Amino acid sequence: MSTGNKITTDGGQSLGQNPFGALSGAGLPAVSNRPIETQKSKIENPKNRGRVEIKRTTAGRGGKTVTLVTGFIGIGLPEKEQLTKKMRGACGCGGTVKDSDIEIQGDQRETVARILTEAGFRPVMAGG
Repeated sequence: MSTGNKITTDGGQSLGQNPFGALSGAGLPAVSNRPIETQKSKIENPKNRGRVEIKRTTAGRGGKTVTLVTGFIGIGLPEKEQLTKKMRGACGCGGTVKDSDIEIQGDQRETVARILTEAGFRPVMAGG
């Protein structure tokens, strides 16, 4: 193997000049030191994400009471699962995402309403 066919990796000295060297004086705006907002911070502190209904129901569950959260608009399955996990931890009970609704075991309407309010939703108690 000859050394003449290899490309050097010494930092581009063979180019003769740095192509980005002239950009500093080209009148570009200064870089701000403000941190870039992430997608997660936008999700955690929105102003109004819509109205959701919180219901207490026993229908089709053998007499067991569950808290049902319905009416989500513009929210995907991963975020619903994240909200469900937060609700389960705060209530100390089980729960799941089923048919685009959140089901939490037991009558947990006040705790669920508090968590949804913190997430930017407008919870409304519906039903009995």
